[in-house]
Amino acid sequence: MAQVTHCLADSLSPSTNKDEAMEVSELLQQTHQLPNVPDVVRELIQQLNNPKADYSVIADKIIHDQTLSLKILRLVNSAHFGLSRKVTSINEAIILLGMAQLKTMVVASGFSGSVKEVEGLDLKRFWAESFEVAALSKWFAEKTTDVDPDTAFTVGLIHNIGQLLLHLTKPKLAEAIVKLVDETGCSRSEAEMERLNFTTAEAGQALLKYWQFPASLGEAVRYHKHPLDAPDPNPLSAIVNIACYFNTSIRQNRPVEEVMTMFPMAAAEVAGLPKDIAESSEDAMQLQSGLDELL
Repeated sequence: MAQVTHCLADSLSPSTNKDEAMEVSELLQQTHQLPNVPDVVRELIQQLNNPKADYSVIADKIIHDQTLSLKILRLVNSAHFGLSRKVTSINEAIILLGMAQLKTMVVASGFSGSVKEVEGLDLKRFWAESFEVAALSKWFAEKTTDVDPDTAFTVGLIHNIGQLLLHLTKPKLAEAIVKLVDETGCSRSEAEMERLNFTTAEAGQALLKYWQFPASLGEAVRYHKHPLDAPDPNPLSAIVNIACYFNTSIRQNRPVEEVMTMFPMAAAEVAGLPKDIAESSEDAMQLQSGLDELL
């Protein structure tokens, strides 16, 4: 660790030090730069764990949101669903999908359409990877009674929202952090602490609080990289941690045997997953989000 810290210190510009480091609140003050998430998406997320939520009202709002409606129709008619005929009515699409699937799609569509262009960030790749983590999070959540699958999908989708926030509000700093990681081999979190004195996971938690999302989502985002570091480790952040591990393994083409051997079993225990969950590694690595049509 000392070697990495020294490497980072050598890479800092003379004007950058922790005494001058910004606070997360500085990012949130640039309200015109924040992601523009549709109201219906905010309401859905706020209602995720409310068994008395009136989803017929939410469905009505979706119908009157032309952008969301068109995206949902496009996805319903994609090869992923394999329907024998074309669906042209959003009302019919909602019935065919069911509320659980509809919630997933609306949240995914709302976030992926929240920003059109970001300096120094490949948005299509960013959301594609976010979708994969979301799908993996939901898949693993379905194997434990301790985590709601829809909530896991949502947190998986927005686990890196703090990085998006940083690129939107401080693109030069974001670029410097990426460069620092590439040049020194340090972790993203270490580079962020050196440059910002906070991590983008913490920034993500602050943004979700600003949006008045449930506190449990913000906590899961903050601790998804190190779920056991939380004062009270929770299953949701552990699930997303495992999903991120598999997403990285898939992108790096790791052999299944290696993935099974290195399976984050400590996180799996916190998540309440079965003791033999590592044996499902091959199935998890074949998983696809099926949400490319939303990009």
